[in-house]
Amino acid sequence: MKQLYLETTLLIERLHRQFLEVVKAELDRLGIEDINNVQSLILSHIGEEELTVGELTYRGYYQGSNVSYNVKKMVENGYLSQERSAHDRRTVRVRASEKGLTICGLISSLYDRHVEQLAETSITVEAIGTVNDSLRRLERFWAHDLAYGPKSPTELAPPAAPPAASSAA
Repeated sequence: MKQLYLETTLLIERLHRQFLEVVKAELDRLGIEDINNVQSLILSHIGEEELTVGELTYRGYYQGSNVSYNVKKMVENGYLSQERSAHDRRTVRVRASEKGLTICGLISSLYDRHVEQLAETSITVEAIGTVNDSLRRLERFWAHDLAYGPKSPTELAPPAAPPAASSAA
């Protein structure tokens, strides 16, 4: 089990990095140089929504890198627009600009192309669903560990058998 668990954690990391390389290659192929792969994925997750930087982080749209830096760069390059909230001046809301929505469309097209290509492989919808279910369970396991700490040895042990009934007569 330990070896499978370690292999899973390595695969998750390696697949994430490889997917970022796929996105980078697509941007390079299209000649887009003023936004990077991580920023384009953040944009694709934002889509047509308007979010705070905190919401980007909370929803996991930051792709494991510094969200504030990426937001700043996307604003500078015209992919995001930002406004301070009229009600709370500390809060900054961001949304994709027209230029940003173009990137959203390109990433969506990349996903569509991949779905079409996957249909021609032995990777089935059911197989992807099974992987996603397993990854969600692993995510919940890790979230529980972060929130409550590791389970104690008594929590990990199987339940004790009930005591045998004594025949005191």
